[in-house]
Amino acid sequence: MEALLLIDIQNDYFRGGKFPLAGMEKAAQNARNILADFRARGLPVIHIRHVSLGEGAAFFRQDTAGSEIHALVAPADGETVLVKHYPNSFRETGLDAKLKSLGVTTIHVVGAQTNMCVDTTTRAGFDLGYRMVIHERACAARPFFGTRLIHRITIKTLGSVFAEIAR
Repeated sequence: MEALLLIDIQNDYFRGGKFPLAGMEKAAQNARNILADFRARGLPVIHIRHVSLGEGAAFFRQDTAGSEIHALVAPADGETVLVKHYPNSFRETGLDAKLKSLGVTTIHVVGAQTNMCVDTTTRAGFDLGYRMVIHERACAARPFFGTRLIHRITIKTLGSVFAEIAR
């Protein structure tokens, strides 16, 4: 069984947010298309929402509009939304138990940041025995020297061992 995992597609990562990412708008549009496909096929969809609890948090602060899931991929009734406080979507969220209860063996990953939460979650999922599939065009990262270099390096690294890369 396959499931879609949408990681941190939240308002603060978009233009005008507290921590905008390179290519976030396009990545979210691509994620929306993948989400529509999973919904049409009746496959499980799980939204991950990062909430920063530290007083000095720069973004995703609790009870702010920036920490809300972006409207392009807003959860539908009945879809699971898990809140995390760490980069790894499996850590202290119940994600693994939820996936196992659904009989999921393959996780399709979209979201942000490619080099942080997408990376950490993908490696953790791989270590837990899931087949991981990252949708490269539905992920975004901070610009590095004005380019998407960190995104591409992370995708290449994850694709070498930890995940299949869907383009």
